[in-house]
Parts: sequence; structure tokens; C-alpha cells
Amino acid sequence: MKLYRTLQNAVKFRSAFDFGEREVAHWFPGHMAKGLKQMRANLKNVDCIIEIHDARISFFTCLHDAESLDIRPHLLVLNKVDLADTSNKHSIIRRLEKDGIRNVIFTDCLRQRDDNVKKVVPQVVELIENRPRFHRDEERSYCLMVIGVPNVGKSSFINALRRTNLKKGKASRVGAEPGITKAVLTKIQVCERPVMHLVDTPGVQPPGIESVETGMKLALCGTILDHLVGEDVIADYLLFTLNRLERFSYVEKYGLEEPCDSIEQVLKRIAIKLGKTQRVKAITGVGNITITVPNYTAAAYDFIRAFRKGELGQVMLD
Repeated sequence: MKLYRTLQNAVKFRSAFDFGEREVAHWFPGHMAKGLKQMRANLKNVDCIIEIHDARISFFTCLHDAESLDIRPHLLVLNKVDLADTSNKHSIIRRLEKDGIRNVIFTDCLRQRDDNVKKVVPQVVELIENRPRFHRDEERSYCLMVIGVPNVGKSSFINALRRTNLKKGKASRVGAEPGITKAVLTKIQVCERPVMHLVDTPGVQPPGIESVETGMKLALCGTILDHLVGEDVIADYLLFTLNRLERFSYVEKYGLEEPCDSIEQVLKRIAIKLGKTQRVKAITGVGNITITVPNYTAAAYDFIRAFRKGELGQVMLD
């Protein structure tokens, strides 16, 4: 019966999301352009670019609007694969190849041991040796630059490489919010044979994001500070996305009777279930009274966080 009601409700779900008059440029701080400029200026010391993506948005790239970074060998690392629906990896790889991206590795860098992380150093060495090293031909060590939008796991990737190749612990701070790495060009050794260093960089967002929807997908994955977009807007886009993909795990998690297309109803249910309430003053004809109402912002944050932790299932946003 529940399945019947779900299918019946599917025709009532929104077919498109109303982004209103939002402008994606307002979501990205101006210091990111400075970061790109500094990265370009230091390319002369770099043998290979490693670009880290959240695997759920695998077809977004920093290099489309950063052509000067694209003159070096390039390896794309699709991280957080445990959160993405990669059941059709071959299709993803074929689509990336059509965009000219041929060197791809899927990783879950928070795992203590990830066999795919072991493939990074050999693949990077092969890429470098098959391309001109410009004025670095006499250098016996390798220098790589790690780039990517905020909060896709660059620091986790660096720590995973050190753990795998040097048997050493963390060298980069890891955090759940974008903007943890502040310094540009922090040089970190990740391998001894061959000697290999990574240049860690802060998360940057290239200018000219193609659409508000692309920006919203990035926001949903935590690459933008939530308050810049609005927790309520991100939560609404998440609900729209889950319904569009027919991923209804949120129904059971939050005790709803059936899938719902109203973010207000969903957040009210989440607030009640988790005890997320707040006391507010209400003005009446006989004086002011204090009432208890659902805390929609706290409920929205919990909904978004559940998605980012994989508690609502694996998805692909592309």
C-alpha cells in the first residue's frame, strides 16, 4: 500500500525547482580569485595537477575556467565515492572522456585503507614521464599541485597518500566546513620513492559557474557556506532532488507517512521528531504570549547534514 501511495504521489512532485532571481556569483568570496592567481604564478614548480571532486558532482571541474592550469598533466580524483551512486562507473568515465578527461581515480580517502589511493603515485609518475617537464627535466623529485572546490576532501586525500606511502599521520587539517585550508602553497611530502611533494591549496571556485543549479548542487555537497545560500533553500533543493531521483529514505528516517513535496511539512516533522523547537513571543489582542514553535532552521540543518553523511542513501547529482 505504501508503494502504491508513493507512486501515486510521484505525479504530484515538482518537475522543476524555482531558483528565483538568485545569482550564484554572490555565493563565492572574492579571495578565491586571488587563490587562482597565486596557483597560476607557481605552476613553474609543478609537474602535475591533481584535481579533487566530490564524486556526486563528478562532471563539474575547476579547469573549465582556469585554462592556464590545464597545461600540465592532469589527474581527476573522484572522492567521497562512498556517498555517490557509482553503480555505472563506466558511463561516468565515458562521459568524462568526451570532455577530454582521461585519467580518473575513484577514492574514499576517509577509509583507513583504500586500494585506489595506492594507484595514485604510479599513475602520476607515468603521466609526468610521458609529458615534457619544461625546465624541471633535471629535477629528480616530483611536485604536484592539488586543486578543487572547498570541502571535497583535498586534505583527506593528502593525509591518505601519506598514510599509504610514508606510513605517517595527518599533515593537513580536515574539517566538515569549506575553508579549512587557508594558506596557499603549503608543500607536503607524500612519498619517498620517488620523492614526491604535494602543494596544498585552499578551495577555489572558478569564476563563471555555468548556472544557479550547478551552484546549488555544490552548496548541497557543502562546498559553500550554508548561510550564503540559505539553509532553507538548500533543504528545499535536497527534498526536490531526492523526490526526483525517487530516493525516499527520508520518509522512514524522519517518520513521515509518505513522500512529501512540501519542505515546510517535512521540516516541521523533523523538528517535532528531534525536539527542535524554539519559544517565540506572539502579539495578541489581549497582550503578548510566549508560544513554542518548530525550529525550521535547525531542522533544515539536520536534513542537510544527514544527506552529507550518507544517511539518506547514495546519489549522483549530475
